[in-house]
Amino acid sequence: MIINQLQKIINIKIVYFGPALSGKTTSLKSLFNHFGKKDQVKSIESSINRTLFFDYGVILFQNEQWQLKINIYSTTGQDFYIITRPTVLKGIDGIIFVADSNELSLKRNLISWNELGNYFNKKIFNEFPKIIAFNKQDLLNKFNVSEFLEDINYKIYDNIGLKYTIAINGEGILVTFEELLCMIFKKIYKYEFPLKLKN
Repeated sequence: MIINQLQKIINIKIVYFGPALSGKTTSLKSLFNHFGKKDQVKSIESSINRTLFFDYGVILFQNEQWQLKINIYSTTGQDFYIITRPTVLKGIDGIIFVADSNELSLKRNLISWNELGNYFNKKIFNEFPKIIAFNKQDLLNKFNVSEFLEDINYKIYDNIGLKYTIAINGEGILVTFEELLCMIFKKIYKYEFPLKLKN
């Protein structure tokens, strides 16, 4: 979080992270669509609509005194561009880990989660605001969530939440975003800002 006292701007950075084809870009675009800003998402895509580096967009909220500027990114899931992921993760305030709920994707989710954790000091990652969004809940062949949580040792983490989403139709996307924002502000709310915001 960057707080500009002079211009009265609070900058927050949120990143969607997860394995390839889990629905990171779809989740981000669905969120922006909710605010009527889908056309403002910037993407660098391949010829088959796969994210090459990252997707990016900004959502602004304003009250009488302060502006809240939320910078939202999604990392590429393609391992060929893995070098871009730590760069996108720099200076973040919260993470939405988008898990692919397909039963065949359990191992890919675990690999991606472990990769994410390796980018941070263990203590910092444990306390960092993060939500695991189990996406593609419309699938019939979903893996057992409890198996995933057991494999990542879910109970050791602080500041973590679980959500179920269907990014393709927007289900659960907004509530996931709102909960992560609450977690971020609870963690760093050493400042008394009047943030009753409207967009």
